[in-house]
Amino acid sequence: MSDQVKQTVKKVFEDLATSLETGRMESRFKIGLTIDGSELGTEVMKEAAYAIKQKNLFDLILIGSDVEWAKDFEHYSTTTCQKESAEIMEELLDSGEIKGCVTLHYNFPIGVSTVGKVLTPALGRELFLATTTGTTSGVRNEAMVLNAINGIVAAKACGINQPTVGILNVEGAKTVERSLMALQENGYELTFGTSQREDGGKVLRGNDLLLGSVDVVVCDSLTGNLLMKLFSAYTSGGNYETLGAGYGPGIGRNYDRNICIISRASGAPVIANALEYAYQLAQGKLDKISQSEYQKADQAGLKQICADLTATPAAEAKEIEPPAKEIVTSEIAGIEIMELEDAVKVLWEAKIYAESGMGCTGPIVLVNEKNLTKAQDELKRASYL
Repeated sequence: MSDQVKQTVKKVFEDLATSLETGRMESRFKIGLTIDGSELGTEVMKEAAYAIKQKNLFDLILIGSDVEWAKDFEHYSTTTCQKESAEIMEELLDSGEIKGCVTLHYNFPIGVSTVGKVLTPALGRELFLATTTGTTSGVRNEAMVLNAINGIVAAKACGINQPTVGILNVEGAKTVERSLMALQENGYELTFGTSQREDGGKVLRGNDLLLGSVDVVVCDSLTGNLLMKLFSAYTSGGNYETLGAGYGPGIGRNYDRNICIISRASGAPVIANALEYAYQLAQGKLDKISQSEYQKADQAGLKQICADLTATPAAEAKEIEPPAKEIVTSEIAGIEIMELEDAVKVLWEAKIYAESGMGCTGPIVLVNEKNLTKAQDELKRASYL
């Protein structure tokens, strides 16, 4: 009996065993792995591949150069050209031969970014970082709003029916919070989590990352990429990623390929976890959930919200003179730092004396106590709160 026949017979029995265990007569999922390009060599790929083979959750398909150990797997042979591997990966995904793939390098189109998954060091909770690579939009605030949708998609595909969402305290956080709240108020099912710091809120501090205060952390891709590297390699000194499940799947409007990214510094444990992440996403029907979530968000006004965030700013307004100076002791928090001075001028125009400042939790506007309620109303009317 030839080796190829032996492999076919073995697969038939494995599929039968899976059907008996699950009660479903269906073929096993196939998940791909491109094996070239790691700074750590193919040994980490080998170690991860055999770890997955031992778990026997799905069939692993290798794409890449002719390494000796590839004979133990279904293998699509290539030169060391990663472009060739990417082309084969795309063909296998589009044909349905594989349901997902883990790879080191891939040029996602604009509008698609990846959602990483890590374990938080404080409590060992799973945390989805939305997002970690790719460009969802060229406008930061719009990108972060879309990243929130992508994070929810990934979490739901992994079985979290109502993921909690928080926004990392980076530039644009308050603007993004207002946009997501508008989306929620318009009917999109979005559950905000809360910071574990004393003052709470939807905007997260560094402590919340370590604790895993929410399921999905929304940030820009550059920040998310940095966080992934810190979470995954802080125990190894930085040149070998040991923890987490990699940088995750590319998600975006009308995008349906399950392609998960790892780093050139990803070690065997991360590669194996990334393969299981890809399998979990395939089981959870990532493409269907993505399509559904974007449809529901669009029905709640997502496109208009994004259009408002990307609108060209109006010409600079005329210089506004402040009203007579008053003692200012009441603080108004929650204003985006890049909009702080404009918010102050809105109040001046309404004949309310105000000053900008920095409080314990971020930028604030200071007004006289007697003007506090009126000032808050003016800032809400002007969409600064």
